[in-house]
Amino acid sequence: MANLLTAVRLFLLIPVAWSLADPTLLPAYVLLLLILIAIASDYYDGIVARATGTASAKGMLFDHGTDFLFVTSGLSALAYAGSVHPALPILIAIAFSQYVLDSYFLFKQKQLKMSFLGKWNGVFYFAPLLVFTVARFELPSGFADVLLLIGSLLAYALTISTIASIIDRFLAPLRAAED
Repeated sequence: MANLLTAVRLFLLIPVAWSLADPTLLPAYVLLLLILIAIASDYYDGIVARATGTASAKGMLFDHGTDFLFVTSGLSALAYAGSVHPALPILIAIAFSQYVLDSYFLFKQKQLKMSFLGKWNGVFYFAPLLVFTVARFELPSGFADVLLLIGSLLAYALTISTIASIIDRFLAPLRAAED
């Protein structure tokens, strides 16, 4: 059941990304609903896995890999639309690759090894998708512009925090060697 919830995000990935790139594809309320379903599936898949005793390293990799694909494709679509800088999805790809490679090969663990900053980046990568989607609604004068500004600032903050996360992961083995 938990993996089915995770798979929901895979099925939503293409319509969400395509709609973020092309605002005429879906009405804003449908796009918002799809993103909220994706977020809910991300929230509940781990809870269901733990409650049913089916949590596993493979399930965690499936969950985090699906999150990566979902947010990176959505942010790439927003970059295509000119809403976010294209560096953000590229940096997320670097950070996620580093996360997987470090966990399995550098730290030789049997499951992913999360970092504090990486965990919170993963949560907040969904935020620009929400903000730029809500900005598409018919809103009072000037409110959409404020949301677009907030979305842009959020994307820049995530770019900086992703760079910080990459640096932190790069330095982690050096810190571990000192201990």
